[in-house]
Amino acid sequence: MPKIRVLVVDDAVVVRNRLSKLLAEDPELEVVGVAANGRIALAKIAQLNPDVVILDVEMPDMDGLATLAALRQIHPHIAVIMFSTFTRAGAIATLDALSLGASDYATKPSHLGNIEAIRQHVFDDLVPKIKLFGTKQVKSQKSKVKTQESGVRSQKSGASSNFSPSAPPALFSPTPKIVAIGVSTGGPNALAVLLSQLPADFLVPIAIVQHMPPMFTQLLAERLAAKSRLKVAEAISGSILKPGQVWIAPGDFHLTVQRDGDVVRLVTHQAPPENSCRPSVDVLFSSVAQVFGASAIAIVLTGMGQDGLRGCQQLREAGGQVLVQDEASSVVWGMPGFVANAGLADRVLPIDQMADETIRLVCNNT
Repeated sequence: MPKIRVLVVDDAVVVRNRLSKLLAEDPELEVVGVAANGRIALAKIAQLNPDVVILDVEMPDMDGLATLAALRQIHPHIAVIMFSTFTRAGAIATLDALSLGASDYATKPSHLGNIEAIRQHVFDDLVPKIKLFGTKQVKSQKSKVKTQESGVRSQKSGASSNFSPSAPPALFSPTPKIVAIGVSTGGPNALAVLLSQLPADFLVPIAIVQHMPPMFTQLLAERLAAKSRLKVAEAISGSILKPGQVWIAPGDFHLTVQRDGDVVRLVTHQAPPENSCRPSVDVLFSSVAQVFGASAIAIVLTGMGQDGLRGCQQLREAGGQVLVQDEASSVVWGMPGFVANAGLADRVLPIDQMADETIRLVCNNT
């Protein structure tokens, strides 16, 4: 397969040079150009035809958000990964960028102390995302060429909406008492769609693990609260689960549930990462399976990797129900795809149908 072509856009010459050198170490990547601001970047995109654009947020003349908006009008499908500072302003701009159509984001390693730590951060956080979205772009281009040559329109095989789980649903489902959600890449927009369609009198609490660093999760909770009729907040350890309340795991903390007499409380902790994630979907789902058993509904939305797979297995073994987002509406069909392909999903649904199915499961059993 051809190398993934990358354009680096950042106003700092040190960042452009260092990032270009690091990416060049990977034989699957090729940095085809750099740009110091958005105007230069837009001109170079037409010349260089990159598969992935690494886009800084704060730049003179034309910043990242303005560049992204213009780029999406001209190149709606090109992969754009925001490269933002680990600050509140950077987090706000990153969430704005995701709502404008950025593919994903990575935080700059400027807060790390030494060269090796910076290198490791880039290869752990940024490079996998470049490869994920870049590979999709390369395959898409090759598919277009083949289609044009053959004159036959290619169709996607195995539509996920027709997916039938190999594991049969439970014959009887007790009254649901919690909805637990796991999500990663593409999560902020997916959560906005799902939560905005739930009624203010939703009958059970919702606990969410979204793979995001500290500060980002608090801002995400604030944004979702503004778009939802439910109360949405970053989880606070010790809080009692109540109907109609949505809790989001804080960045760098696992989120679990724990029975305390007649109530169930949230517990956050910093045990080692699972699936290289903290918070981890598996950690939340495992605790939900132990506390709620068959009275739990788990939802796995768009995201990279397979975090949530083991937790869904435990939930199904406990009698709980599992819904996953379909491939067509997912930014990345990693997390939901692993669950669906393992036969653990009761339903595979587009994101715009997820709320209706969740309401049906909750209301029909209460």
